[in-house]
Amino acid sequence: MSKKRLVVIGNGMAGVRCVEEIISVSPDKYEIVIYGSEPRPNYNRIMLSKVLQGEHDLQDIIINDWSWYEDHGIRLCAGEMVHKIDTPSKTIETLSGMRESYDILILATGSAPFIPPIPGVDKERVMSFRTIDDCTRMSAYSKVHRKAAVIGGGLLGLEAARGLLHLGMEAVVVHNAPYIMNRQLDLQAATMLQHELEAQGMSFLLNKNTQKIMGRSQAQGLQFTDGTKLEAQVVVVAVGIRPNVEVARRSGIKTHRAIVVDDYMRTSVPDVYAVGECAEHRGISYGLVAPLYEQGKVLARFLCGQEITEYKGSIPYSQLKVSGVDVFSAGNITGEEMRTAVQMLDGIRGTYKKVLMKEGHVSGAILFGDTTESASLLGLVQRGAGIEELAPREEETDPAEKAAAALPDQETVCACNNVSKVMIMRAIQDKGLQTAEQVKEHTKASGSCGGCRPMVTALVKHTLHLQKNGNSASEAAAAAKTTEWPVCSCTDLGHASLKETLKRLSDGNPSELAASTDHHHLYDIQEGDGMRRIMQQLDWRTEEGCDICHPALRYYLKLTGKWMSVQQPDWAGNRNANLRDMVVGIEVHAGDLKFEAMAQDLQFRWVNADMPAPVRVVLSGGASSWVSPIVQDIGLLESPAGWEIYAGGHAAHPVKEGALLGLGETEEDAVQLISACVEWYRRTAWYDEPLWAWVERLGFISIRENLLDPQFQNELAGRTVSELTFTGPKR
Repeated sequence: MSKKRLVVIGNGMAGVRCVEEIISVSPDKYEIVIYGSEPRPNYNRIMLSKVLQGEHDLQDIIINDWSWYEDHGIRLCAGEMVHKIDTPSKTIETLSGMRESYDILILATGSAPFIPPIPGVDKERVMSFRTIDDCTRMSAYSKVHRKAAVIGGGLLGLEAARGLLHLGMEAVVVHNAPYIMNRQLDLQAATMLQHELEAQGMSFLLNKNTQKIMGRSQAQGLQFTDGTKLEAQVVVVAVGIRPNVEVARRSGIKTHRAIVVDDYMRTSVPDVYAVGECAEHRGISYGLVAPLYEQGKVLARFLCGQEITEYKGSIPYSQLKVSGVDVFSAGNITGEEMRTAVQMLDGIRGTYKKVLMKEGHVSGAILFGDTTESASLLGLVQRGAGIEELAPREEETDPAEKAAAALPDQETVCACNNVSKVMIMRAIQDKGLQTAEQVKEHTKASGSCGGCRPMVTALVKHTLHLQKNGNSASEAAAAAKTTEWPVCSCTDLGHASLKETLKRLSDGNPSELAASTDHHHLYDIQEGDGMRRIMQQLDWRTEEGCDICHPALRYYLKLTGKWMSVQQPDWAGNRNANLRDMVVGIEVHAGDLKFEAMAQDLQFRWVNADMPAPVRVVLSGGASSWVSPIVQDIGLLESPAGWEIYAGGHAAHPVKEGALLGLGETEEDAVQLISACVEWYRRTAWYDEPLWAWVERLGFISIRENLLDPQFQNELAGRTVSELTFTGPKR
C-alpha cells in the first residue's frame, strides 16, 4: 500500500516542527514534501539578532541541515514560492512552474513584515528585519554608511538596533508610544530597559510619528509629524508582522486576519491544515514560538491518528534576552480591572518584579533583570492561580537557586522545546553535565529564544548542589519540609523528604536506623521495636505512629532495596487486620478471553511487588470489549498496527481519560513499555498516590519522554524481571 503524500508549504519553524512531531510519532506514515521560499534549510529565525550582533553565524542557527531531510526521506524544494492551490484537484503550483499533488496539505506560510504606508518607504536602503538576507544587507550597508534609524520600539526593533550598533553604526529607535515594548512591559520595566540600552549606545525618540522618509531614490532621513527631522542613511522598519495568507485567500480557503482553523488546526477545506503565524485560532494569531510548537504537536498527533487533546489557545508570554538584558512578560499586564499583587524594585541589582491580579487570581507578570522565576510565574498565570500562592515566594532570599528548587518537577522550563524541570535535572545527573551550555546540547533547553537560560543555569547549580551534598543533611530536604504537606500529623516530613531521608540513611549506613548493635541491619528490623526506633530517629511525634504513616514508612523502606522482614498481617485468619497494612499490588484484567495469557504474564511479573497504590491494568480488543482501556491506570488497546498503551486515566467520577503513552508493534513491546511504566511509578510515586495523580504531578510529557528512551526503558523493564520475582528477604 502506497503512502499518502503530505505536502508542507513553508520551511519555517512551525511547519518543520510539525513534521518533526509526525516523524517521532509515526515515521513511515507519509511521503513528505516541503516547499520553502528561501534557498536554505530550516533555521531559527529567533536567533537572527544573534547573527546580526556577531554572536553566531548562519550555520549556528540552522535547526535541520540538508542531511536531516535526506535521512528522513523528506524532499525539500528550497527557493520555491507556492502561489496557487487547486483544492478540488489537490495540487499546488509554484512561481517557477513546479506542480505537486497532495493528499494532505499543511499551510505553514508564516508571516511577513508589516510595512506601513509611509511615503518613501519604497526607497533604497529602507528595509525590514526578517531573514538571513536582511542581515546580509544590513551588514553591507554598515560598511558604507554611519547613521541608521529603526522605526519601531518593540522587541524586533530593539534587536535590529542592537545589531546595527554592533556593526559600528549609530542607531536611533523611533517609537510612537510613550515607552518601548509597551505591549509587554509597564513604564517602570521599560524605563529600566531603555537606560540599559542607552548605556550600550542606543538612542531613542519616543512619541514620534514618521510622516515620510526623506531622500530622492535613497533614504536620507525621517521627517516627523511634529515638524522635526532625523538624519539617517539606513532605515529599518520593524513595526510588526502580517500573516502570509494570500495563497490561501486566492484558493478559496477561509481567512480573516489569518487562515481560520479549528481546535485540530483544520481549515475550511478538507485535508488542508494550517499552523504557525499564518493560522488564526479562535480569533487569535500568535507570533511567538511556544504557541506555534503547541499547534504543531496537536496537528501531528491528529494526522497520525493518535489520541489528542484539542488546541485550546495559549497564554501569550515573552521570555527574552534583549541586548543582553533578561526580560519576561506573561498574560495580561494592562486593563482597568488589573490590580497589582506584587511589585518589587531592587535598584542596586537592577531587577524588577511585578505580578498582576484580577478578581483574586494571578493574571499577568513582568520580570526584569532576573527571570529565574519566569517558569513558575508562567504556570501561575496559565492556571489562573489564587494570589495566595505568591506569598511563599516573597520570602525567598536567593531567587535563583531557590526558585529552581521550588519549581514543580513537571513544570515546563523551556516552552520552545517542551523541556521540563525533571528532564533537565535527569540529564544533568545521568550525563554528568556541568554547565547550561551542555544542558542545551543534550535537551535543547534554552536552544531557541534563550529566554529560559537563567532558569536552566539555576537548575544546573541546584542539581550540582544536591549531588555535592547528597550524603549529608541536604538543604533540599530541609527546604522540602517547609513546602510539602506532611505525611500525617505524626511528623513534619512530607513524602519527598521522608523518602529521601530513608534512602540516604539506608545507602550510607543502615545500622543508623537500627540504632542498636553492629549486626542490626535494615532488613533485620522487626515490626515493633525496629519501627519505633526508626520513628524516633526521624523525630516522630508519636511512639507508635498511625494508620497513615506506618504503611508509608514500610513501603519506602522496602523501596530502598534492603528488604525489611516485617511481620505481615494475617490476610486469611485476621478479619480485623488493617487493610492499609496489606500488600498493595497490581490487578490485570483481560477484556477478552484471547488476552488471558498476556494478562497472566503481566500479573506474574508483579506478583511480589508492592505498589504505592492499587494499579489496574486492562487489555482490550476495542469496541467489542466489556471495558474501556482509556479510563484505567494503564490500558492496552489492540489495533491493526499492534498495541496502543494508555496511562493516567480513571473511571471514578469525574472520569479522566488517559493519554497515549506509546505504541507496541508486538505483545513483547507492549509488555516491556507497561513494565517500564509501572516500575517508574513504583520508584517515583508517593505512597497512596494513584497512578493518575502521579501522572499529573510529574507531567505526562516528561514521563513519556523518559519511558520512550530505549536505554532507560530497558533498564526499568529489566529490573522488573530480575528483581521483582524474588520472593524472600534480601540478605
